[in-house]
Amino acid sequence: MSKEFEIVREFEVDATPEEVWEAITRGTGGYLWPMEPPEPREGGKGPFGSEVVAWDPPHRYINRVADVEGIPQQTLNQLDHTIEPRDEGRRAWVRYVHSGIFVDDWDNQYDGASKHTDFYLHTLREYLTHFAPRPVAFATLNGPEASTADDAFSAVAGALGLPEDATEGVAVSVRGPGGQPLDAVLDFRNPYFIGLRTEGALIRFFGRNHWGAPVGISVHDFAADADAKANELAWQQWLDGVYA
Repeated sequence: MSKEFEIVREFEVDATPEEVWEAITRGTGGYLWPMEPPEPREGGKGPFGSEVVAWDPPHRYINRVADVEGIPQQTLNQLDHTIEPRDEGRRAWVRYVHSGIFVDDWDNQYDGASKHTDFYLHTLREYLTHFAPRPVAFATLNGPEASTADDAFSAVAGALGLPEDATEGVAVSVRGPGGQPLDAVLDFRNPYFIGLRTEGALIRFFGRNHWGAPVGISVHDFAADADAKANELAWQQWLDGVYA
């Protein structure tokens, strides 16, 4: 049954409005995934077949699409960003509104979208604070069928070697691909997601098994010699090994 939804978030970030604008329009690979930049005008073409319905840099950007490509559960999607300066323009306040229509499994779709929003926006703040505007090598991958089990995500923390009492903001040494130690800050942790920030990368772990999908990983690598394909292969082998 079709039903509208709306997810609203507000936050401040240690970045200028111009830096936030650049991230949400051209730098999406740094915190989300790479997208074709929107045409810089109202009525222009936006990502995934959307239309730009508001374009007022660096203050307001809205895109909207009906019949979302590749997402049969959704018939309307709108992303609305409002950006205001704080501290004489040295910082920014952001209001993010994600709205639309889910046509199937509404409660599950809304829960997943809402929780993913919190993680993505946290990653945006990490990117703006620590890495923007550095270019990024982006990789994303999914676990095998076994990673869709109800308790599958708990195995990720174990494979990383994260202590149960490790909380957000602490420095950790985890086991990465090939068992190699990886020094990082645990920048996000809850039952659904884990975020690691290394000296040169943001590594994100997604417990999408909670919504019937495989566990996933994305790697946003800002090192000068970053190799997206090598990251994908290494972390895919690591993730497959977790559920072997």
